[in-house]
Amino acid sequence: MVVSELLRREFQVIALWTKEVGENRGHFPAAAEGVPERFFAELDQQNSLPETAQIIKEAADDKELVAVMCGGETGVKVADALAEFMGLRGNSTADGMDNRRDKRVQQNAVKKAGLRSVRSACGTTWSDVAHFAEQEKYPLIVKPVESAGSDGVKKCNTKEEAQQHFELLMNSQRKCGAQGAAVLLQEFLKGTEYIVDAVTCDGVHKITMVWVYDRRAANEGDFVNFGQKCVLADLDVAQQLIKYSKACLDALRITNGASHTEVMLTEDGPCLVEVNSRCHGLSGAWMPLVQALTGYNQVGVCVDAFVDRGAFEKLPELPPSPFLAEGEIVNLISYHEGIVEATPGFQRVRQLPSLVYLEETVHIGDHLCKTTDLFTVTGMAVLIHGDPKCLAADVAQIRQMEMDGELFHLKTPLLTRFALRLRRNLLNATPCFCLPRLPLQALLSGEPPKLG
Repeated sequence: MVVSELLRREFQVIALWTKEVGENRGHFPAAAEGVPERFFAELDQQNSLPETAQIIKEAADDKELVAVMCGGETGVKVADALAEFMGLRGNSTADGMDNRRDKRVQQNAVKKAGLRSVRSACGTTWSDVAHFAEQEKYPLIVKPVESAGSDGVKKCNTKEEAQQHFELLMNSQRKCGAQGAAVLLQEFLKGTEYIVDAVTCDGVHKITMVWVYDRRAANEGDFVNFGQKCVLADLDVAQQLIKYSKACLDALRITNGASHTEVMLTEDGPCLVEVNSRCHGLSGAWMPLVQALTGYNQVGVCVDAFVDRGAFEKLPELPPSPFLAEGEIVNLISYHEGIVEATPGFQRVRQLPSLVYLEETVHIGDHLCKTTDLFTVTGMAVLIHGDPKCLAADVAQIRQMEMDGELFHLKTPLLTRFALRLRRNLLNATPCFCLPRLPLQALLSGEPPKLG
């Protein structure tokens, strides 16, 4: 979405794929106009910073390189280092800030600044964190130091469970993290989780939106994101979160670029979950909502900070209050698994009165998984309407379709389909009918009947 905004402003864009990008390479939202066909060039990160800078200069040919911008979570470290190396606007990597993605670095910096931080222990072997695991009250949170979208994050209720998940993370590749990155054990924060989106230019922070998460347990995932709502910036809770979040950005010495700060509001005040030094994710599905509510959005403001300082300076420090409209984001959740044969639910969602945008992340032929994190949501619906009752009714209809498995038609084995059809017939049958002399339970379960 950052690329689309740059293309709209008639800049040319070189895509640099980092070594950490993994399966996110080529992940382009449907709304990202001009991507990837209008990339000026696509390059791969080299083994050293000078080598990477050199291939970029060669690809740019005689054109001026005006900015290095982070396009996603797996680009944070490289974007900071590259901008600094090439003398362009960015964030310093000095004094241990060469990896702002590292949640251990974040918590240490916040604690050093005198702000509320999470009690934690970090290591690459269980012995590094064993003492903390024995002393801390359960449940504990076990998660990678580099991740996004709740990838790899688990609430563990026992020491054995914590150790098992620790070992799993140390021996598996995260969706948005380097192989072999350390693992964190943290206190379990009780409270409500919020997001503070901001854009910074030369140390000046401007808040583009405050959100509240709708996180719940589902499908054995502890923190499934069912959606999020916008919070008015002049509310006391928002003012408290904004003040704390700005202090966190200062502690991490974020002086330029977008940030997506997740904060838990606990009984003793705000506490940092993590700072993501890039624009809000969700495939950009949130952008139409923010645009409708405020008249601008974080992606546009981020581009202003790098290429149009005057436009950035004209923007207010906080979003307008009251909002220009009402709405929310609903993430589509799957409680089922299988090969997608059809997507009738998407059409029904598109017909809802409040729908203004739908991002479909599952398509015919895909293997549908149960939703356990942000990477396994099946779509994102942006709902805006003047009538709160209509908005609530549309959300309720989506949730019912999810529970009933009506969003997708899944391929089923022939015998299973036969059993389902038979079960429907039995439920709707008149008192007078006959059946073959076969084990009824076997037919209903889909097991092959033994004939003869």
